[in-house]
Amino acid sequence: MNIIEITGLSKVYDANTMPVYALNGVDLAFQQGEFTCIVGPSGSGKTTMLNMLGGLDSPSSGKIMIDNTDITGLTSRQLINFRLRNIGFVFQSFNLIPVLTARENVEFIMQLQGVNKDQRDQRTLELLDSVGLNDKINTRPNKLSGGQQQRVAVARALASKPKFILADEPTANLDSKSAEILLEIMEKLNREEKITFIFSTHDSRVVAKARRVVTLEDGKILSDVSSTRPGS
Repeated sequence: MNIIEITGLSKVYDANTMPVYALNGVDLAFQQGEFTCIVGPSGSGKTTMLNMLGGLDSPSSGKIMIDNTDITGLTSRQLINFRLRNIGFVFQSFNLIPVLTARENVEFIMQLQGVNKDQRDQRTLELLDSVGLNDKINTRPNKLSGGQQQRVAVARALASKPKFILADEPTANLDSKSAEILLEIMEKLNREEKITFIFSTHDSRVVAKARRVVTLEDGKILSDVSSTRPGS
């Protein structure tokens, strides 16, 4: 079942002078449980696509249907509420709140959702344990390594029980060992809990673990290849 359907998606800059297409008439769909990479050279439209899938940017034309909701037709307030309850984000720069502990960073999304304290506490501890950080729950970001911060970010992205997680260059600021640990955690969550991950990446290590690779070039889909490796 498709959880995301993109139709005729375009993003144009300087449309009145010399138009530059970040995306140009893209049609694409994603199913529940995918572990997909969007790749391509700088300027190909990868981050633009993720930003529009996450409702962080609006298209010049086209439609984005997420679980039968056209997010391009939502007001700003509706879009904020939709993101809060349906989409998880993992960013290259971690984006943790520096004054909050790992536990408080994960819990924060659930507070915004109105989840009661007992449920928040239980889910937060379960999530931090699932990413191997049950011994760092009361540690602030500046006392965590880059890899540990990104694992907190993954736990935070999962906290809201989203329909899918968007990960924009999640390994870019990590060393090889930290990147490998993070990818193993995300792959395990995808395989065992059917959590959908959509990556934007230049990292060959991420691409090697993907079961589908969509290549963009000049704002258009150059190829869309599904893996036949075991477990795909």
